Amino acid sequence: MELVEKLAISSRETTFEADGLPMVARSNSLTGGLKPSMISRRFGDPDKVHCVRSDGHDFHIHLAASGSGRKLPLLKAMLTSACERNCNYCPFRAGRDFRRVTFQPEELAQTFFAAHRSGLAEGLFLSTGIFTGGVNTQNKLLETAEILRKKLHYRGYLHLKIMPGAERGQVLRAMKLADRISTNLEAPNASCLMKIAPQKAFQEELVSPLQWAQEIRRTLPAHLGWRGRWPTTTTQFVVGPAGETDLELLSTVDNLHRQTGLQRAYFETFSPVKGTPMEGHPPEDPQRKVRLYQASFLLRDYGFDLEELPFRLTGNLPKERDPKIAYADQFIRENPVEVNRADRSELLRVPGIGPRGADQILKARRSSSIRELGQLRRFGILTERAAPYITLDGSAPSTQLTLF
Repeated sequence: MELVEKLAISSRETTFEADGLPMVARSNSLTGGLKPSMISRRFGDPDKVHCVRSDGHDFHIHLAASGSGRKLPLLKAMLTSACERNCNYCPFRAGRDFRRVTFQPEELAQTFFAAHRSGLAEGLFLSTGIFTGGVNTQNKLLETAEILRKKLHYRGYLHLKIMPGAERGQVLRAMKLADRISTNLEAPNASCLMKIAPQKAFQEELVSPLQWAQEIRRTLPAHLGWRGRWPTTTTQFVVGPAGETDLELLSTVDNLHRQTGLQRAYFETFSPVKGTPMEGHPPEDPQRKVRLYQASFLLRDYGFDLEELPFRLTGNLPKERDPKIAYADQFIRENPVEVNRADRSELLRVPGIGPRGADQILKARRSSSIRELGQLRRFGILTERAAPYITLDGSAPSTQLTLF
């Protein structure tokens, strides 16, 4: 099989891995992505994944959000889709019958770099199945990254996976090469992980690399990192198959934000794969993923505490309501927030007001009071969402639309 065909197959198999860009990439002109007009010309509508035909093969290109409306065409690839582990839900588990591909590090580096130079993709998400142990597997990933960076002088975006069983020194090597590193926890705790990936050790293999990365960021100078910055860290959970609750997932996410500096948690709703032990397990409702993302952003960006989220007695969030609106209906609607006196944390609890909008309000209040919804609208605030929960100079805002 030719290398380009293997890369195309690998790109199609790895679409389940999630990635948005770290703040480093958003501020960097070389990895900052394409403008909407350029994306439209090259890919059409900017959906999440696009099938692009090149050299007679179909590649799956992920358009990762880069900030300011930009997107980064990202190729996701695996050194090998063979794996020695037997995770109960995973399409790559050992013994499952499907077409697998394997690269040597030099092959994958050269093949991707050629695709990059042809304009197919501007960034690479590099993962792999596990073979002959986590340490050996991680060395092969690092070798691929070092060929790209040091031999081929690739300067674009690179996300490296940290394999279960990798060592601290390997995490440091990865942080000197990548814009982002990640390890997939898959489940929120050891007991849930045992149900879906019984060969993996939750703390020792999966959580420890995130802790090591944070220790490195705190103790070693940033100029040692790739392009003078330490990479961000992310993780991903498989939602549904282990019977975990939203409370369990978000408790783990909250702890990781606080203790390891986790940049972001991704959630992938479970979908059964034929030929795995969980092929008869029902798929998870995608709406659950939406609520988990909304709640995780409230914890990370809006200053919410876990206790403020509207969990039901089951430990899950209501699927039919945005968790911020559910909170506001319970705690704010009867005691609206006065926009001209509220502090930043109070403003961030109002639906329709985000971090940037809250900062704009605080800045505007230094010179004059805010008396109309139109003023808030100019700050990018969704006034139709905010109006039921605020007052302007002590009065409920008028929501009547004007013609002129």
